[in-house]
Amino acid sequence: MSEATAGSDELKAFTADAIVVGAGLAGLVAACELAERGLRVLILDQENSANLGGQAYWSFGGLFFVNSPEQRRLGIRDSHELALQDWLGTAAFDRPEDYWPEQWAHAYVDFAAGEKRSWLRARGLKIFPLVGWAERGGYDAQGHGNSVPRFHITWGTGPALVEIFARQLRNRPNVRFAHRHQVDRLIVAGDAVTGVRGTVLEPSDQPRGVPSSRKGLRKFEFRAGAVIVTSGGIGGNHDLVRKNWPRRMGRAPKQLLSGVPAHVDGRMLGIAQKAGARVINPDRMWHYTEGITNYEPVWPQHGIRIIPGPSSLWLDGEGNRLPVPLYPGFDTLGTLEHIAHTGYDYTWFVLNAKIIEKEFALSGQEQNPDLTGQSVRQLLRSRASSGPPAPVQAFIDRGVDFVTADSLPGLVAAMNELPDVQPLDYDTVAAAVTARDREVANRFTKDGQITAIRAARTYLGDRLGRVVAPHRLADPKAGPLIAVKLHILTRRRWAA
Repeated sequence: MSEATAGSDELKAFTADAIVVGAGLAGLVAACELAERGLRVLILDQENSANLGGQAYWSFGGLFFVNSPEQRRLGIRDSHELALQDWLGTAAFDRPEDYWPEQWAHAYVDFAAGEKRSWLRARGLKIFPLVGWAERGGYDAQGHGNSVPRFHITWGTGPALVEIFARQLRNRPNVRFAHRHQVDRLIVAGDAVTGVRGTVLEPSDQPRGVPSSRKGLRKFEFRAGAVIVTSGGIGGNHDLVRKNWPRRMGRAPKQLLSGVPAHVDGRMLGIAQKAGARVINPDRMWHYTEGITNYEPVWPQHGIRIIPGPSSLWLDGEGNRLPVPLYPGFDTLGTLEHIAHTGYDYTWFVLNAKIIEKEFALSGQEQNPDLTGQSVRQLLRSRASSGPPAPVQAFIDRGVDFVTADSLPGLVAAMNELPDVQPLDYDTVAAAVTARDREVANRFTKDGQITAIRAARTYLGDRLGRVVAPHRLADPKAGPLIAVKLHILTRRRWAA
């Protein structure tokens, strides 16, 4: 894989059939598809080579498959029809400009239920055997959410997923990389984009994810018969997030954490628009509601997402329980909309040691060293040992958003000592905890969250490693009480 720069004779002599703007996962996949067909491909990126793979490198490596062997081994009955029903129920397409997004949705479910798994496996993908259940829904059958578990984890997480495609491009004579090349303009001739112009940025040796210099050295121009823009979203640019915040979701948060590096800045969206591209649905974003402040940040406002099991009690900024079915892991956007209308930028999880030991996973490759390192021994040792996984324990010990106490009065007092919070009324929190705890005395209940927990445990994957049996939060045998202050965490944008 050549990392030639614009000033090199090699790159000057290279005539590209296609230019790919952005060396994230989408760009690497597009480049592989082009290169495998014999086309000469030039890949441009404003960051250095350490950032190859973009934000996908930092991810858990979750993949959406339908009716996979992993699902069937766990007794999950999935189908193309069920997956499409779930996708359309979640998307709720309702605008004239949704015609092509809906066509894409149909095509993607076809892909996920068809060749996607075999296509990736042929390139070296390995899959963790337990399938996760993300976005459980909680509405009717045609509403939001996944009816069955479909979250397949890459063995090796994000880095392994990126490497599948990066290695396909290494040393290919028909592929060139031009890092530290920031595209400023798309060249248009007639009705076609025929090239790019931009600025060569000064060299950077910053580690992956750390913001780099934007000082320019000289200009560049490249031409090709096709130009593909795969530059990512706006999650690292909070000003753009707020500018595009949907009206239906109320006030844009004043305080945000970033789930992606600062280079996910949305620059190319505006540049593409100036060249005549039609950007639709800029207000459709996907931001997480379970963000926690990273105690060892790599980029500004670096946050980590908790991937929660369903048992934590979720309270708003005033200590009121969130409404049905806004339980942990059920409806991200529904929860986000509710939080935005409360007037607070944060919420609370209230739980205990027994719950956090089994139900807290942290999104991201660096928070899952056993899976990322592809170490079966480390994975078994981590899962068999008592107490939370080491990365979770580190946040309990060092995270600014975690508090623990042996009693509920002590917990609420500790919650009120955290910075930038509205003081909670103890009686309000105690009423929510007590009412919830009364509902676990019987095997039947009117509480929707307790019912959902019991339903989740009928799935083997959840019962084995993800969901604890219902019990009282205040049960002394379940360990000390824990509260976590949760922030809005930027992540994806669904604009096209």
